Amino acid sequence: MADARHYDLIVIGSGPGGYVGAIRAAQLGMKVACVERDKLGGVCLNWGCIPTKALLHNAELYMEAVTHGKEWGLELKPESVKVDWERVIGRSRNITTQISGGVAFLFKKNKIDHIQGHAKILAGKSSTGPCRVQVSKASGHYYNGTGEVAGETITADRVLIATGAAPRQLPGAPTDGKTIISSFEAMNLPKRPASMVIVGSGAIGMEFAYFYNAFGTKVTVVEMMDRILPVEDDDVSAAAKKVFEKQGMTFMLGSTVKSVEKTKDGAKITVVDAKDAAKSQTLAAEVVLVAIGVKGRFDGLFDASLGIRVEKDHIWTDYREKKEPTYQTSVPGIYAIGDVIGPPWLAHLASEEAVTAVERMKGHHTLGIDYASIPGCTYCNPQVGSVGMTERDAKAKGLKLKIGKYSLKAHGKAIAVGANEGFVKIIASEPYGEILGAHIFGEDASELIHEICLARRLEATAEDIISTLHAHPTMAEAIHEAALGIEGRMIHA
Repeated sequence: MADARHYDLIVIGSGPGGYVGAIRAAQLGMKVACVERDKLGGVCLNWGCIPTKALLHNAELYMEAVTHGKEWGLELKPESVKVDWERVIGRSRNITTQISGGVAFLFKKNKIDHIQGHAKILAGKSSTGPCRVQVSKASGHYYNGTGEVAGETITADRVLIATGAAPRQLPGAPTDGKTIISSFEAMNLPKRPASMVIVGSGAIGMEFAYFYNAFGTKVTVVEMMDRILPVEDDDVSAAAKKVFEKQGMTFMLGSTVKSVEKTKDGAKITVVDAKDAAKSQTLAAEVVLVAIGVKGRFDGLFDASLGIRVEKDHIWTDYREKKEPTYQTSVPGIYAIGDVIGPPWLAHLASEEAVTAVERMKGHHTLGIDYASIPGCTYCNPQVGSVGMTERDAKAKGLKLKIGKYSLKAHGKAIAVGANEGFVKIIASEPYGEILGAHIFGEDASELIHEICLARRLEATAEDIISTLHAHPTMAEAIHEAALGIEGRMIHA
C-alpha cells in the first residue's frame, strides 16, 4: 500500500523546540507535520516552565502577604489566611490548557498538520521519501514503548526530533506518583504534604522547595555537592542557602540518598555522607521528590536497525563538533534539537536550536547560537539569573579578573518593594573589561540578566554598561552599580 502523506519536514514533539521549529519551517515554505503523543506544547508548556511559574507566583503572593503584610499596614497572619489548595493547583492547570490551545491556533495559522500519536522512525526508504515515520496510538508522557497499535505511516525528506527529556529516577527507588514523585506529580498533588524531602538542589529542586515551603510544608533538601544550586557561582549558592534557611528550609549538603522505604505515613529516607557512607541518618517524610536531573526522551522512537548514535542517555548530533552545526544525527536526514541532545536543558535554547536547524536545512545564513552566552534562571524568590562564566570557572582557566559586586541591601528600589536580599555580580577580564559572566540573586533576576546577555553578544565592556543611562528608581540600576564596582567607582556602597 502506498504511503498516504509526504512532507518536507516531520517534527516529532511539540514543545518549545518542536512547535517553534515547525512554525519556522512553515514560514520558509516547507510542508510540515508535527507528531505529538501528549498535549501540544510539550513538557514546558504543560508540566514544566509555564505551570510551575504560575504555582511560584501563588507562593510569592502568599509569602509577601504573611511576611511583609504588617510593615505595609496589611494585618495578615498565616493562621488567618485561607489557602484553597485545589484552586492553587487548578489555576496552573487552566493556564496550560489556554497556552496549549494557542499552539494549536498557531499550527492552523501556519498550515501545519498536527498528528496525535506516538512516532516511530522506521528503517529503510520509501518511494516518496528517505524518512518514514509510523504514527500509532500513544498513552501520554509515560509511554513505555509497548502495546503499540499500528497506524498510518507518513514520509518526509527530513525529520526533526524535539522530544525533550524525562526526569531521572533515583536508583532503587522508582517513582510511584504518590510517595516517591517527580516534577510531573509535584505540580499536581491533590493535597499539600506536611513534609517533603527533595533530592537535588538544582533549579527544579529549589523551585519546588520554595513553593512547598511557602505554603507550610516542612522541606528538607538533600544535595550531593557541598553547595546548593551547584552550577551557579559560589557567591550565589552561599547567599541562596542563607536566605532559604531563613525562610524555613533545611539543607543536607554533601549527602546522598542510600535508600527510600515506603511506610504507612509516607517514607523513611536513609541519607549518607557523600564521602563516607558509614555516616548516615534517617529522615521521615510524607513525600519524596526526586529532582536529580533529566535524560533524553526517546523511548520507542527508533527502529533498532536505524543505528542512531546515543551518548550518555542523549541523542548525538554534530552541534558539539562543528562551528556551524546542522543538528543532524548520525543518520542522514534525521536531526535533533533541545533537551533530547543534552545539556543545558533549557526551553529557550531548544527554540533557538530548532530555528537554526530549520534555517540551515533551507540553506539560509544564520548566526547560530553562542553557547557561552545562554542565560540560566531559577524562579524561586529571590530569583537567580546567570550568564557566562562563574568566578570559579574563570579562575580555573587562569584568567585575570576584575569583579564588581553590588549588594541590594542599600538599593533604593529594592528597599521600596521589600526585596533587598541579594546582589549583582559582574565578572570582567583584565585589562580591557570584557564581560566574562554575570550572576544576579534577587528581585527580578530572571528579567535583569538579559542586559548582560546582550552586552556579551555585542562584546561590550564594563565601561559600556557604565556609560549606559539606567532609569531611577529601578532594579536595573543594580547592574550599573556592579559595573561601576569593576572600575572601583561604585557610588551606593
